[in-house]
Amino acid sequence: MAQEKPELLLPAGNAESLRAAIRGGADAVYLGLKQFNARIRANNFLDKQLPAILKEAKNHQVKIYITLNTIIKNTEIEKLLDFLCYLDKVKVDAIIIQDWGVYYLAKKYFPKLQIHASTQMSNHNSLGVAYSAKLGISRVVLARELTLSELEKISYEPACELELFIHGALCYSFSGLCQFSSYIGGRGANRGLCSQPCRMLYKDGQQAKYIFNLKDNQQLDNLQRLTDMGIHSLKVEGRMKSADYVYQVARAYRMSIDHPESIDEAEQMLALDFGRSKTNYFLGKEVKDAIAENSNTGISVGNIIRVNNDEVVFSSNTELKNGDRLRVRNSQKDSTVSLKLEDVWEENGRYSFIHTGQDKLFAGDEVFWISRKTESFPSRLLNVPAPRANMPLHEKKTIIQKLAFSKKNRNVNLFVRIDSPEWLATAKMDEVDHLILAFTKNEFETFDFKQDFIQKNRHKIHVELPKFIAEGQISQWEKLIRKLEENGIVRFFISHLSQKLLLTPNSLISSNEQVYVFNDAAAQLLQHQNMQNFCYPIENDFENLKSMQNKDGIVLLHSIPELFYSRMPVKINSDIDQFKDDYNKSYKRHTQDGMTIVTPDRPMNLFHYKEQLIKLGFSSFMIDLKHTVPTKNAFKQIIIKYKQNNQVQPSTIFNFKKGLL
Repeated sequence: MAQEKPELLLPAGNAESLRAAIRGGADAVYLGLKQFNARIRANNFLDKQLPAILKEAKNHQVKIYITLNTIIKNTEIEKLLDFLCYLDKVKVDAIIIQDWGVYYLAKKYFPKLQIHASTQMSNHNSLGVAYSAKLGISRVVLARELTLSELEKISYEPACELELFIHGALCYSFSGLCQFSSYIGGRGANRGLCSQPCRMLYKDGQQAKYIFNLKDNQQLDNLQRLTDMGIHSLKVEGRMKSADYVYQVARAYRMSIDHPESIDEAEQMLALDFGRSKTNYFLGKEVKDAIAENSNTGISVGNIIRVNNDEVVFSSNTELKNGDRLRVRNSQKDSTVSLKLEDVWEENGRYSFIHTGQDKLFAGDEVFWISRKTESFPSRLLNVPAPRANMPLHEKKTIIQKLAFSKKNRNVNLFVRIDSPEWLATAKMDEVDHLILAFTKNEFETFDFKQDFIQKNRHKIHVELPKFIAEGQISQWEKLIRKLEENGIVRFFISHLSQKLLLTPNSLISSNEQVYVFNDAAAQLLQHQNMQNFCYPIENDFENLKSMQNKDGIVLLHSIPELFYSRMPVKINSDIDQFKDDYNKSYKRHTQDGMTIVTPDRPMNLFHYKEQLIKLGFSSFMIDLKHTVPTKNAFKQIIIKYKQNNQVQPSTIFNFKKGLL
């Protein structure tokens, strides 16, 4: 029986890119409207344009998936309901989501909408696929950090459709788990506003270099294996890219899918996608080579020889033409200037053109070729009538009122999280209501849970599961959890909803801050999932917390945030695993269970807001001691400051007052 061809899924950030994707051979196109999508900086489309897009796509037998893949603030629920109502009426082929609140509202009130779990939901093993299918999600976009052997296991009789990114930009952190952009400026990656800190220069000792800057993903070499695995959809990144990029990449992968014998020709076409240098990433063999030495996209074509008045001269072996777009990089300032070649003069590989822009160019600047327009794509869409977009106000009000729930117990509860058994020597259990053990897998496996301290306090002890459980480690974690339960440990904090599948019906399950609760709908979903407790995200802000009807979650009052959480190793020469940014702020690299974790050099601390939060109705708080050195007095001192409502110094308040954009 012939292997079914996978779907080729292309991005569109505007009408030209939409036409480029269709003409290039896309089976489906994903795009965002002006709200609730992870590429807010793209042009995106107006709501009223969607009927025309759907009509045109249908005429070409192309599906349209709408990106709704950001977290939703609580005050945005009314607008979200209108949006879902509109998408339901125009009959889009699917929505791509990240937020569990979006899932809850879509599934309950718009059941005809097909739901795809975005890669932002961090599904990285068969548990994630199985649990998504159990909840009625029809497709899972897998994490980019999987190996071929892991993909083979996950794709063996999957519970729902699988989608995988095969081309385009890579994030250093697991998608959905990056807090760096949010931390340095309130521009949340989970809100579609990433400032791309992984593309920045950092100081490693005295050397400025790119530590986290990844090459672009390209899986042409693995295309046949992915097809043989039965991966349903192969996805190209690039809603911020030009129509020329979309067309070129679409044609190359269309050719490779339909005519595998033409892969060499397709590879030549992809050489002109004007992206960064390429990597097979974890699907290849040399993941350590995935870091790029500069963050520029485009093809390096030479350096400027001289600038005389407005005349710029550079030499290149690449044939350039009028209309080509260039980016010129000043390596000293790490700044760039973009321009279009017009009236260019060339002789024996020496190019000359006039530049009169305000941004100055200098001898030695590096020249990158970033695009060439080879096709023309119409930018106008037909005027197709759009249905009424808004849900009736009384229906929205009723839905929002139903999202509220409340526990009877309003006594203040303190949760403390520790990441090393060494903390137990100083932990005073009479000072805390709950102690969360966030040890490594090896520490859990060797730890004696029969000891008197644990057994005496097991009603307060919770075990936290990690953010990432590799496919090959699932059985090991199942065995470990059975061992814990045999020793009377039945309370667990999970980092991903699918980890419920590892636990027995006797387990008492809570979710940590990685299961995002930014709105009442997400809180309601966790209530239906029988969570004993849930946490509000660390990047949340005061106004959003205040707007919540459901105030029974745990507020993190103290934590050293994990800004990057990655499977990708990086090289830092500093003996203390420390580096600095351009503003001389320090960060640390940690390695744990094969993960690379980046943290700031100081905690987030909100002890001085505790009484204000209690007055607003919050009663559960957490002190997170992960990435803190266990010392004799550390536990005691942090509890004292908590009780006295004194802010720890030095510290930050993250987005609490400045707000999450």
